[in-house]
Amino acid sequence: MRCVISVLGKDRSGIVAAVSAVLSECHANIDDISQTILSGIFSMTMMVTLDTDTADFNEVQEKLAATAEKLGVQITLQRQDVFDFMYKI
Repeated sequence: MRCVISVLGKDRSGIVAAVSAVLSECHANIDDISQTILSGIFSMTMMVTLDTDTADFNEVQEKLAATAEKLGVQITLQRQDVFDFMYKI
């Protein structure tokens, strides 16, 4: 299942590593990644493919929510088809 992950919050070390560790633990693949820092605000968007046989959408979402709380950032996980539909003109 293809998904979009967005991360937003105050910049600090370890954000990419922590999110990547969760995805690795869930056997998800990072297909593409973009990140930037604007005036101390960290922003990252990832396209990932979840291995739903290892961890389903809800499980990955719960693990990312726990990581977001630890890091003090906002992490959003959306199914790509839902994301595409939301932004269709």
